[in-house]
Amino acid sequence: MKKEGKFITIEQAIGMLKEEDQILFGMAAAEPQMFAEYMHTAIDNGLKHLNITNCLAINTTAKYLTDEYAKNFKFYSWFYDPAMRKVSKNGNVSFIPNNLHFAGKKRFYRQDYDVFMSVASYPDEHGYISLSLNNVYEKDAVHFAKMTILEVNKNFPRTLGDMEVHISEVDYLVETDYMPPALPDIPLNDKDRAIGKFIADLIPDGACIQLGIGGIPNAVAEALKGHKDLGIHTEMFTSKMVELIEAGAINGSKKQLQPGKHVATFCYANQKTYDFINNNPTVQLLKGSYVNDPHIIGLNDNAISINSTMEVDLTGQCASESLGHVQFSGTGGQTDTAVGAVNSKGGKSFIALYSTAMARNKETGEKEEVSKIVSTLKPGAAVSLSRNDVDHVVTEYGVVDLRGTSIDQRVELLISIAHPKFRDQLRKEAIALGWLYE
Repeated sequence: MKKEGKFITIEQAIGMLKEEDQILFGMAAAEPQMFAEYMHTAIDNGLKHLNITNCLAINTTAKYLTDEYAKNFKFYSWFYDPAMRKVSKNGNVSFIPNNLHFAGKKRFYRQDYDVFMSVASYPDEHGYISLSLNNVYEKDAVHFAKMTILEVNKNFPRTLGDMEVHISEVDYLVETDYMPPALPDIPLNDKDRAIGKFIADLIPDGACIQLGIGGIPNAVAEALKGHKDLGIHTEMFTSKMVELIEAGAINGSKKQLQPGKHVATFCYANQKTYDFINNNPTVQLLKGSYVNDPHIIGLNDNAISINSTMEVDLTGQCASESLGHVQFSGTGGQTDTAVGAVNSKGGKSFIALYSTAMARNKETGEKEEVSKIVSTLKPGAAVSLSRNDVDHVVTEYGVVDLRGTSIDQRVELLISIAHPKFRDQLRKEAIALGWLYE
């Protein structure tokens, strides 16, 4: 179905922007690639400054953070991409602290948006458009922003759940023809496999899982292929979930909410996954405010949350998004899913990390191995998951259950899964801090 009055060119879309407009982009794979690619022409044609809010930009941010355009754009983001990390000290990038299920609601409380732009499937014969790959805040944004312009693209999957908006709710459409951005699989290493097995061994058949991206979640998925009757209630629908469905490990039959349905709020994966979710009624992409609500997560029995962190201190505080005071990524749904899983009957939350990392010594300039289990977090570190909410912590040396433990008990447990070369030093530091006694 094509409504001629709704379709405009990218040049016309850019021409509608006004000085100091607040612009909101769809998240991750829903980032409007053509609009972002041509956005600089608004500056070339006379505008001096635009404000853009985004989340996990794929490949379009870097151009606007260069010296040529940096003074013309201010970026606000729920989740930093590599380009934002690189220039975050320049003053034209600022992070929005958030938990994913409240990200849109709280930001819309604070900031009005002049234009919302995202990617969608082509209108069907009834005039309905699927928002395709993202429903974290995108459907709410259609109704909240003063103007909505969607890039409609026949290559993007038509997804179901709560993704549909009618063409009458959208101001303008721009036809595009690029392929959805694909997320390559990350090769697994021995640490990933060890951590994956530790976690998978504690997941019962019939559990309802949440997985993210990266080597550790992928390793967990590999180790789950022999399980039965698993379900999905997850923030992100991934390629590994399709593999588990095809292996017969996931069918959703034991879920209390949406049994038989694979529930997520966004998808960022490979082309095989996009083909799988296209017009697939078993995959339901629902609003982030629902999917990631800890109360909703807890309504499924045996809910399993698996997240990673950069650093954990001996009391259980998890710094998952910043390196000291420097923002690195974002909170995402870590707190949402961790708290939700512990609310669940039989549920478990896992925070996974390698025991060590290579870091540059400030005095010598040389890289050296450091422990990622530490007595105290780096100064200024953002605590993404509080010690009150931490549950299981996993490294390649084992898994410990911190639920209900005292400080001295969790100090002992966390030291036990630290790299052996750092355990004595961690114990000395814990004694000096008064958490253990000689």
